[in-house]
Amino acid sequence: MAASASKPLSPEQEAELDDVFARARAALAVIETYDQARVDRLIRAVAWAVANRSAFHRLVEMGIEESGLGDFGSRMNKRMKIRGVLRDALRSPSVGVIEEDIEKGLVKYGKPVGVIGCVVPTTNPDLTPAGNAIYAIKARDVVVFSPHPRSRRTTLETVRLMREALEAEGAPADILQCITLPSLTASQEIMRRSDLVIATGGQGLVRAAYSSGTPAYGVGAGNATEFVDETADLRETARNCMLSKTSDFGSGCSADGNVIVPAARYRDMLDALQAEGGYLATADQRAALQAVMWDADGHRLPDTVAVSPQALAAAAGFEIPEASRFIVVEGDGIGEDRQFCKEKLTTLMAVHAYEGGFEDGVELAKRLYDIGGKGHSCGIASTDDAHIDYFARHMPVSRIMVRQPNSKANAGSFTNGMPMTSSMGCGTWGGNITSENVSLRHYLNTTWVSRIIAEDRPSDEELFGEFYDAALESADAMAAP
Repeated sequence: MAASASKPLSPEQEAELDDVFARARAALAVIETYDQARVDRLIRAVAWAVANRSAFHRLVEMGIEESGLGDFGSRMNKRMKIRGVLRDALRSPSVGVIEEDIEKGLVKYGKPVGVIGCVVPTTNPDLTPAGNAIYAIKARDVVVFSPHPRSRRTTLETVRLMREALEAEGAPADILQCITLPSLTASQEIMRRSDLVIATGGQGLVRAAYSSGTPAYGVGAGNATEFVDETADLRETARNCMLSKTSDFGSGCSADGNVIVPAARYRDMLDALQAEGGYLATADQRAALQAVMWDADGHRLPDTVAVSPQALAAAAGFEIPEASRFIVVEGDGIGEDRQFCKEKLTTLMAVHAYEGGFEDGVELAKRLYDIGGKGHSCGIASTDDAHIDYFARHMPVSRIMVRQPNSKANAGSFTNGMPMTSSMGCGTWGGNITSENVSLRHYLNTTWVSRIIAEDRPSDEELFGEFYDAALESADAMAAP
């Protein structure tokens, strides 16, 4: 997504957008009258329409065939994420009083934000619309989806199923709409006309969202890295790395791209990764892989994104066993000219050794994030709470998973407390407005109601402590020359 699009809207696109937004505003006038029970029933209906095994199986097959990206088994597992989003949405109020602080005399009321423009990535043409729809309907919003041209049919079908579920419940189908003539220009126009933008995609897309003039939630670039200390269980860590790296052929921004390990445990870590199905590339094979993954200027080439390790090796001119689940390369340093420390978005990870103590390793990890992925996420394999605390205090990321597979944990799982989502903010580190997982509260406006409480005014002595000087507050001090 470029920051500005040069190709103007066609007359057909202009007419479609005019129609879509007119219908969206009409649907908004209806859904904003619904009570909590009504929207809770609707999100159950919409979620089931997509997340049942039969429907999602068909959508996953369609998405992979249409885009040429992704792994069927991993994609199928993503329907559990829809269940997680539904769980979180059902557990939180969104209509009327949503929060109350009696001590402070404050009550918050939930209100819709209006029409949301959602830009759908080609890697999640079914999951992202479903997650967006659940949170939006729960907040009494309406959504206009802009599908990626490479997976347009899959997103259209996903939205069609959810529209049918709305109609079956007597609600306007136009609560959810998807344009049929997508383009960069059309996405930008959706952003401009909406009340809120939720942009899931690359940095160009996020920049376009923030420059649209509409409030927006975007996500930064990922470069998920697993940090290993001397207390880590290497077998457990290698398995978590494998689970993270192989999910949907490493297409997610949370898929482990790097492992940083103490030099004394480096060879043992390589062995553990190989025991989990990693193929350790030779130096010559690493050079061949770099040539097919990045161009001479260091730009990631698209043909090797989200492919199997066998296809990746074949593109680089060599073969690996069919049983191999991912490729491992030995890191050749951290720097702008060192491509393997950057985001891979495929079934390959790099292992980097650090010399010295734990703190030296953290400094190396910080240098890696200066190259790419700052603000997104990392993991730590450690049983030392002091190390985990130090890591959390120093790493410039929005989320740290402790002894978990990053790509299966960052966006929420049934075994951690992270909010379920398909969009993860990266804070100002990643050029985003939030460092949180984008979830229900980000789809809501709130009205604060404040009542009078007993005076809560500390004395100056309490407020200023040792700096307070009563003499400077006296009338005589004010009159002094």
